[in-house]
Amino acid sequence: IAAQMEEPALWATITERDAVIFHDNDFEVFLDPDGDARSYFELEINALGTVWDLFLPRAYRDGGSARNAWNITGLRLTVRLAGTLNQPADRDSGWTVELAIPIRDLRAPEVTTAMPRAGDVWRVNFSRVEWDLRVAGGSYGKVTDSGTGRPRAEHNWGWSPQGMVDMHQPERWGYLEFAAARAIAR
Repeated sequence: IAAQMEEPALWATITERDAVIFHDNDFEVFLDPDGDARSYFELEINALGTVWDLFLPRAYRDGGSARNAWNITGLRLTVRLAGTLNQPADRDSGWTVELAIPIRDLRAPEVTTAMPRAGDVWRVNFSRVEWDLRVAGGSYGKVTDSGTGRPRAEHNWGWSPQGMVDMHQPERWGYLEFAAARAIAR
């Protein structure tokens, strides 16, 4: 999986694995390998390369809770910055993330993911969270609401439109259908 985010202000602060990464600007991956719209996996990453990987046996609306102890042990990732992180003195272009998620790691007590075969269908979605930023004292900070003093709501984009911001609607995600491998002529 690869994603390129345009971002004129490269900003990230969270460095602890399994922290709530969407409190920074982030990129998110949602995978439901058996397509049942119930148990699924989520991965979030920020421009520092900090990861929050979790398993949900059910969506939050159905009483599910995140299992943060679940980890993609063989995850490989690369983050490339087109600019300087946390330096508001310049204008940045954005960042790119590339992920390799081993299928063998997509398992939990409720789910054992088999290698996909031609015709298998997964439910998937991708999300982008971005906060409005301001510069104060030479550092970035979230823009706050003048009435409440709390950060303004973040901006959210989804690859497969759901008609709502809540990404935890697996029955509304897009479909990924696996095809048979084709020989490449040389």
